[in-house]
Amino acid sequence: MRSLLSCLVLLTSFVSAAPSARTSSFEVKEKVFPPRDWKIHSDASPDHKIELKIGLPQPNFDILEKHLYEVSDPSHYRYGQHLSKEEVEAIVAPHPESLELVTEWLASHGIGEQDITRSSAQDWMTITVPVRVAEKMLDTTYHVWKHTTSGESIVRTTSYSLPIHLHDHIDVIQPTTTFARLKSFKSTIHRFDKETGQIVAQSDTPMISASGVSVDPSCNTTVTVTCLKQLYNATDITPSATINNSFGITGYLDQFANFQDLQSFYAVQVPDAVNSSFTVISVAGGQNNQTLSEAGDEADLDIEFGFGITFPINGTFFTTAGSPPFIPDLDTPTDTNEPYISWLDFILAQEEIPLVITTSYGDDEQTVPESFAKRACAGFAQLGIGDGGVGDGDPDPATQTCITNDGTNKTEFLPLFPASCPYVTAVGGTIHVPEVAVDFSGGGFSNYFSRPAYQDAAVSAFFENFPNGTFAGLFNPNGRAIPDVAAQADNFQVVIGGETGLIGGTSAASPTFAGFVALINDARLKAGLPSLGFLNPLFYSTAISGFNDITSGNAPGCGTEGFNATVGWDPVTGLGTPDVGKLISLVTAI
Repeated sequence: MRSLLSCLVLLTSFVSAAPSARTSSFEVKEKVFPPRDWKIHSDASPDHKIELKIGLPQPNFDILEKHLYEVSDPSHYRYGQHLSKEEVEAIVAPHPESLELVTEWLASHGIGEQDITRSSAQDWMTITVPVRVAEKMLDTTYHVWKHTTSGESIVRTTSYSLPIHLHDHIDVIQPTTTFARLKSFKSTIHRFDKETGQIVAQSDTPMISASGVSVDPSCNTTVTVTCLKQLYNATDITPSATINNSFGITGYLDQFANFQDLQSFYAVQVPDAVNSSFTVISVAGGQNNQTLSEAGDEADLDIEFGFGITFPINGTFFTTAGSPPFIPDLDTPTDTNEPYISWLDFILAQEEIPLVITTSYGDDEQTVPESFAKRACAGFAQLGIGDGGVGDGDPDPATQTCITNDGTNKTEFLPLFPASCPYVTAVGGTIHVPEVAVDFSGGGFSNYFSRPAYQDAAVSAFFENFPNGTFAGLFNPNGRAIPDVAAQADNFQVVIGGETGLIGGTSAASPTFAGFVALINDARLKAGLPSLGFLNPLFYSTAISGFNDITSGNAPGCGTEGFNATVGWDPVTGLGTPDVGKLISLVTAI
């Protein structure tokens, strides 16, 4: 059973292509300005193959959204009444006319049913074609674009067109105008020799967390699983391995999760977990190489703390193929710069998925065309849950440019995607005890998504005390506000490639927070209740008192001091950090 939605809608039937194709003149479907930091390198080879994903409209998405909020609202009688994958797919299925017309259009370009991969809900069609065919289909010209800083290269266009009669039947086609550079949100990595990597307390006096729990003084400089459980009032929680609870972690960009490193980590931090493991699921041919030299810092951080917090809950690591750079002067068969969407396609097709999934990857919202961002966000609505660390553009303040890609070159705070999607739970970062906002904990307000109703009270209260005119023009005050919550994000002690060291970033905060959500699910399942599903409506209402309010610190950027942490919700630490014991009491009473 998946953590999804609840309603009954008749499944839309698939309609095959008509024997003859309708024709109409081309009209521009989408156009973007040449993106900052990307320059045309060369013409794209006409034989270079592109995997095009065609998103068909979901005419009943408003119904899906309505039911999502109903089953996620603890004050609603349908709270927790999650339904099956098939019932959700019935809601998002496209209209039969859209299926017919798009299939007919593809057939007119020699693309038959055997060449099309359809999503379970029929709302996505995937084809692989040479550039010369894509250019004809979309009345466009592809180029190889090169990123001036990283050297990454991709095959893209800044505009594409469709026959007029198809405009209402196709939401988006990508890769065309997407210039996102999928990246993890690590901001600091500090390594030291494994023989000297000892945890040293600055004093012998225990600290008291905001939850009123005693915390070892060493946690101020070195964060361990024990530190996090002390800090967030979870030391007395013993999860079960036998109640069908589950926890998932995503991996991209050849970030391999190393089994040996995990065992070394367990030996020091979670002795009871030694010799336990996790399931690896390959997406689109993703690998998980076990050579120590290939151990991924992001992947190891995620599995060590994510699975360390949740042991013995069933854990899954999704390794998704695809990694830049694409080399434009080689005969590369396909361009694999968009692994994130490959994972979303895969997970939406599964009958069973983890009850909590954490991801620490994304990019500036503006590098993802709005049409594509909204369709990807709709995918998260189908899942009913998501967790993503949020930063403020480039985590290094020295390289933040904060310049828009809309042709105006304005200075602006740049929100991140998918954290800006209102159907995921975005996680900011803190540091030390007592906790303060860590300086790389970004946040702000989406330019694509309006503020969801569940945020109205908390965000309106923030603006009541926000000085008028502050950062005027640098952010959209009516946008979806991020982050939602926060957790520790720096000085995490990890084992990577056989060596012990410290690592940080909102990449650390996301698996940490998600791990504690899995513990809360454990308590609900033991009580005979369904899993939490989509978290945000609960967090902003009934469970709001289950967070430790962070009121100090700020996240500078774009030549400013950035937003400050303050009383109540703020765009640095959200509602605050979890008091797991209190949250369990709250959510097992509804």
